[in-house]
Amino acid sequence: MTVTRVAESRTEFKLKSLPEDAISSVKFAPKSNQYLLVSSWDCSVRLYDVTANIERHKYNHELPVLDVCFRDAVHSYSGGLDQTLKMYDLNASTETILGEHKGAIRCVEFASELNAVLTGSWDGTVKMWDSRVPNCVGTYNQGNERVYTMSIVGEKFVVGTSGRKIFVWDVRNMGHVNQRRESSLKYQTRCIRVFPNKQGYVLSSIEGRVAVEYLDSNPEVQKKKYAFKCHRIKEGGLEKIYPVNAISFHSVYNTFATGGSDGYVNIWDGFNKKRLCQFHRYNTAVSALAFSHDGSALAIACSQLDDSQIEASKPEDTIYIRYVTDQETKPK
Repeated sequence: MTVTRVAESRTEFKLKSLPEDAISSVKFAPKSNQYLLVSSWDCSVRLYDVTANIERHKYNHELPVLDVCFRDAVHSYSGGLDQTLKMYDLNASTETILGEHKGAIRCVEFASELNAVLTGSWDGTVKMWDSRVPNCVGTYNQGNERVYTMSIVGEKFVVGTSGRKIFVWDVRNMGHVNQRRESSLKYQTRCIRVFPNKQGYVLSSIEGRVAVEYLDSNPEVQKKKYAFKCHRIKEGGLEKIYPVNAISFHSVYNTFATGGSDGYVNIWDGFNKKRLCQFHRYNTAVSALAFSHDGSALAIACSQLDDSQIEASKPEDTIYIRYVTDQETKPK
């Protein structure tokens, strides 16, 4: 793919000391647009101070790391192909193994309502962990299918699996599933994110499509759900269709960003069914996205994800920090 080189500017810049393999996840600290956690296929977890543009901490797993999250400003959790959930104290530079799955840990989320950690695995389960000591407090079957993506806002917890199933849980009562759904998209689920207002979720697939779904089963509310095509490029009469790898919500405006293997980031107003803007094309696939808690900054991770597109030289794995404006993110 031909890409213009991204010029450094005051609104967007590239992080230094980057991972040496594909970037799997980026997450801002809970109350900050300064600290960013990054997990990578190079087996590392790194903490960046994006304001100073320096790497503050780095620790490793034995195998590639697939997801990472914060508990608070000084504790992180991470999991990946080594099937192990680690907690890291960023102040003391000490790590604790909280436990293991029987398959790779694909997703790690912190449930602030319960002060617990949730992990989703390719072993077909979600586990809940006490956030401070090595203690699994529950194991929940997700239809015996690999967990590919999950998202939590408050008590609302939504899990997407390899067979296009969606499980909606209430973390205050994990004794039963609230709703079992099938994805409204025909192809494999890539990412799910719950709306900050908890009314629904946004789901993306490998086939250039995004669905906006509502949790209230009232038929009148269900009429509002819809899906749309995106991350598709017409070239010489042919339409190339790309996976939509990442979604992140602007928690103030309820708008969301999507990142695709076409190298583009789009910002959408889901309630009014509008695209607000599209950024320039990045150097390779957008693999992960994260807005800061106040929506002022967006972390954009770019990594080649499709091995079938191996070019003469592999594009550099990069992370851009973009300071976004109301014009880009606020519903018009």
